[in-house]
Amino acid sequence: MTDSTPIIASKLHGKITVITGGASGIGEATARRFASHGARAVVIADVQDEKGQNVAASIGHDRCTYVHCDVSDEDQVKALVDSTVRKYGNLDVRFSNAGVPSACDQTAVDFDLAAYERLFAVNVRGMAACVKHAARAMVEGGVRGGSVVCTASRLASLGAVKGTDYTMSKHAVLGLVRCASLQLASCGIRVNAVSPGATMTPMLVGVFGANLEKGVQSMVSLKLGKVPSAENVADAVSFLASDESEFITGHDLAVDGGYIHPQSL
Repeated sequence: MTDSTPIIASKLHGKITVITGGASGIGEATARRFASHGARAVVIADVQDEKGQNVAASIGHDRCTYVHCDVSDEDQVKALVDSTVRKYGNLDVRFSNAGVPSACDQTAVDFDLAAYERLFAVNVRGMAACVKHAARAMVEGGVRGGSVVCTASRLASLGAVKGTDYTMSKHAVLGLVRCASLQLASCGIRVNAVSPGATMTPMLVGVFGANLEKGVQSMVSLKLGKVPSAENVADAVSFLASDESEFITGHDLAVDGGYIHPQSL
């Protein structure tokens, strides 16, 4: 059964796109947006194989394929990019979205360095590998106008009372984006970040569990009358991926409904 959503615009017409962390949440929503905006190919990668295969099937195998990829393993990241280029001829858009939450509510006093290393393997080293190999493929393929988008977080700018390792990892993502955007500008490749606030995704459900409603209310602004959805973030990613943002690079786009950190009030 394929997704019946029609192509609603052509902002990504003909683009070859890769999304890591594409089996659920923001990644899944973005895969559907890319397909609806006319991408020629949407390659979703994840470690959640059954979910990823189901998403690809629902979008349609003529436009979407699933590849297993653990971003903490650079060889798998390289293989993902290389197989995409072999199959489609080039790479135009890379949405580096794979990430994991903090395993515990650590603070500066009880900081768990082992947990930090496991999280950084995905959120930082994995992100760096994704940017590295996407940029390599774009430069080697002479793809001017290529776009790399990385998922950061509003916590990278605001800080957090707990979850120190996660917040640190998203600071690192912004550092990577700002450096890579300067280094790749002469090649015509843009690198940007999207920073969601608390967004209704399976990862957030996993963090808060039975306390989901209370937790979300404590982390989001309801100034716009609703809790942000994965689709809201996907719209921002689609903009940064498209030629509509051709003069934007090194930018951190907040998707948080104008949230103000309680400690700043």
